[in-house]
Amino acid sequence: MINEMTPDLPDAPAGSLPPRAQAELAGTAWEGLPHVCTGQHGVPDTPDILGAVLATDPARRVRAVGDLYRLLLNREQVFPATAPAALVLARLLDDPRTLAEGRWERRAGRRSLRAELLNWLASFADIARLDVEDGVGTTQDLAAARAARPTLHDHVADFCDDEPLVREAALAATALLLADPALASSVPRYAPAVREVLAVSADSYYRWIARERLAAWGQDVTGLVTAENERRAALDRAGELAEDPFGQDQEQAIRWLEEQPEDTAAPERLGRRREDRTAPRSASSQESAPEPPVVAPGSEAGYCGPGRIAREEERAEWTFTPYVGVGPLHFGMTLEEITRVLGEGPAVSSYSHHGEDQQLDYADFTDIGIRALFHDGRLGCVAADALTGPQVRLDAAPLTGCAPSHVEDWLVHRTTLPGSLAYSVAGDPVFADLGLAIRSQRAGDIVLTRPLFLLRDWLDLWHALPSEEWNCS
Repeated sequence: MINEMTPDLPDAPAGSLPPRAQAELAGTAWEGLPHVCTGQHGVPDTPDILGAVLATDPARRVRAVGDLYRLLLNREQVFPATAPAALVLARLLDDPRTLAEGRWERRAGRRSLRAELLNWLASFADIARLDVEDGVGTTQDLAAARAARPTLHDHVADFCDDEPLVREAALAATALLLADPALASSVPRYAPAVREVLAVSADSYYRWIARERLAAWGQDVTGLVTAENERRAALDRAGELAEDPFGQDQEQAIRWLEEQPEDTAAPERLGRRREDRTAPRSASSQESAPEPPVVAPGSEAGYCGPGRIAREEERAEWTFTPYVGVGPLHFGMTLEEITRVLGEGPAVSSYSHHGEDQQLDYADFTDIGIRALFHDGRLGCVAADALTGPQVRLDAAPLTGCAPSHVEDWLVHRTTLPGSLAYSVAGDPVFADLGLAIRSQRAGDIVLTRPLFLLRDWLDLWHALPSEEWNCS
């Protein structure tokens, strides 16, 4: 298999793992344990991802950790490869190389690789608490995740007295792992630290874990709930004052907000599924499900003028996996890798200058009809041209080249996660659960959909997209 997302480097990553992790890796039959996209072109297999976690190249480490989330916990689910991968990762925690610091895709600020691996294990443990009805995986995969908890606890608990960021992550993972009935006797040992450390953390996800777990352990969390509500109310009030250009307290509110510690929580908090998740919307007698969108008819054969719309048979057919990739492209690819996969070079490449360095912003591939957008030289967003781009489908429904209102209505109706839908400053709907935004693009006198497939860092379209992308409307 060609490994486009995590290419081979000369440091022989799998062989560089510590002995216990290497033994766990070698003793697992990975060929029968797929992740969400096993076998797709350019997507690394689980052993490749695990081998790259301790790679010498910092960028490669960041990509490997991103792959752990995208491929092994995709859309808050566990897969056959997830629990075995967690057991390998637990055996990496005491390796000195995990002390290397970096910025990771899923959380704000800098932290060590050890802290970020513990955060991944906390996310894993969070999902393992849930039930099959919550859509977190098959019965077999969930059972494997739960069976791994005692072993993971033995490794994670060693770091509950480490430096602050590692300690918080270790306590978060430990508190969630203690949902295993076999570990219940350990609750009194860790409950005080959960209250004293996690409950007052700057990280809102850690605070939520503290309240949820302490309540589950029968402890009084009234004061913690009151403090959280007061914190939220103060932030909301300060935010309103800061945005009021005529308010007398605007400057004071801005200063107060700037003094608040940064919330480093991940974009979505997995543990909130129990209190936030709702069942899929069902059509009531007054509201029937909208019909799936329909692709606009293409231009007449032979027409090559401005505003030409490709006919359906002329468009490539692509599928997408949220936060993994679309068609043959996978997030994290370089321009060279994309060119090789598509078999064509970009017609236009745009760069911006940062001091003496220049950074690739986007590249247009006109034959296939896409724009690839980059951050730090890696693919983070793909825009499908409304007129000529590939037809990307969700549940067999087309997303490219349709009436925008029809696509939006259909997507809104099928959204099951409250808070998933947001709108850009231009009024474009952005669906966080899908990593999908629907922009509009003119085709002569009509307007058609230009879907954008995004990593989480790109969901804020106004700040993420280059100015040229806004001019495509």
